[in-house]
Amino acid sequence: MRAIIAGGGLVGLTAAASLRRDGHQVTVLEQAPEIRAAGAGIGLWPNALREFDRCGIGTVVRSMGHEIDAWFFDPAGRAMRSAGYDDSAYRYLLVPRPQLNAVLADAVGRSRITLGARVNGYTETEDEVVVHLDSGESVHGDLLIGADGVYSQVRAQLLPGSEAQPHAGNVAWRAVVPAGDERLDGTVLTIGRERTRGGYSRITARETMWFVNQFEAGTLTGSKRDRALERARHLAEDGWHEDLLGMIAATPEESILENQIMLVPPLPRWTSPRVALIGDAAHGLSPHIAAGGTLGIEDVGVLRNALATTSTLREALTSYEQLRMHRFEQVRKLADEVANAGGPTESAQRYAAFSHWMLTTAPIA
Repeated sequence: MRAIIAGGGLVGLTAAASLRRDGHQVTVLEQAPEIRAAGAGIGLWPNALREFDRCGIGTVVRSMGHEIDAWFFDPAGRAMRSAGYDDSAYRYLLVPRPQLNAVLADAVGRSRITLGARVNGYTETEDEVVVHLDSGESVHGDLLIGADGVYSQVRAQLLPGSEAQPHAGNVAWRAVVPAGDERLDGTVLTIGRERTRGGYSRITARETMWFVNQFEAGTLTGSKRDRALERARHLAEDGWHEDLLGMIAATPEESILENQIMLVPPLPRWTSPRVALIGDAAHGLSPHIAAGGTLGIEDVGVLRNALATTSTLREALTSYEQLRMHRFEQVRKLADEVANAGGPTESAQRYAAFSHWMLTTAPIA
C-alpha cells in the first residue's frame, strides 16, 4: 500500500517507520526545510516504547533518554505520592526531541521524506487519494495520514470548522540549559499557588530542561523570562526552587519557549475512506498530563494493527477510529480531573489514576 504521511514530527515519523516495517511504501511530506522538533523534551511511557521496539529503535531511544521517577512537591519542597499505586504510575522516559526525530528519520529513510512540502489539500476518489502541495505538485497514494499537528490542514478539509482553540489562560514556558549542580533527581512535579506547576529534570547527562505552566495565567507583561520567573515564584517557598529561579534567570531570552496551549475539540470522526488523523491532528491535548506524544504513538500502533488484520482499507480505518475515539473519551475526562486538582495531594492522586489507567488499558503492540 502507498501511504502518504502529512507531517514529519514525532508521530508522523513513527507512523512512517512502523508502516515501512510492515512493507508499505511510505512518503512523508514535511513543510519545514529540515527535520526538526518544536519543544525541548518529550515524555515517553512504556506503551510508546513498545512501538519503538517493534520498529527496531527501542534500544537506541532508551539510551538517549533519562528515566523520570516523578514525585509531587508542594511549594516548600515536601514530597508526596498517592497511596494505592506502584512506582510504574510515576515513571517515564524523558527524551530530547531533536535527537529522537533524527533517529526516526533515519529509520524511515531520508529519501522517503520530502522537505519543504506544504500540504494545501487533497482529492479523495474511490481508487486513490491525491495530495496537493503549495508548489503545484501532487502526490498519489492509497492512504493519507494526517499527522500535521493541532493546526492540521488535513483535518481542516476533512472536518471544516474543527480549528484548534486556545485553552484559555493555559500558558507554558520551557527551555533546555546546560546541566549544573541542581538536584540530580529533579523537582518534577511541583504544584504551586495560583494554579501553577513546573520544575526541572535532567534530559541528558549534560542538559537540564526546566518548565513552568499556569492555568488562568492572566495578562502577560514583561519579557518571556520575566513572565516565566513570575510564575516560577509561585513554586518557591522556604528556599525550595532557588535553583529553578536561577536557571530561568540565566536562560537567554531567545532560548525560552513560550506557548499558549491550543486544544483540538472532540471530533465527530477521525477518518474517511482513505484519510486518517493521528496524534495532535486528531486530539491535541494540554501537556499537563505529559502523555500527548505517547498517546499519538499509540494511535500509530492501533492503525498499523488494523491495516494488518482487516481485509479492506475502509474496515481498517473504521476499526481504528472506533477504538481511538472511545479511548479518548476517557483520556479527556481524566486529563480534566488532573487539571482541576486542588493542590499537590489531589494532583498526585489524580495523576497516578490517569497514568495507571493509561498503562493498564494500553493496546498491545
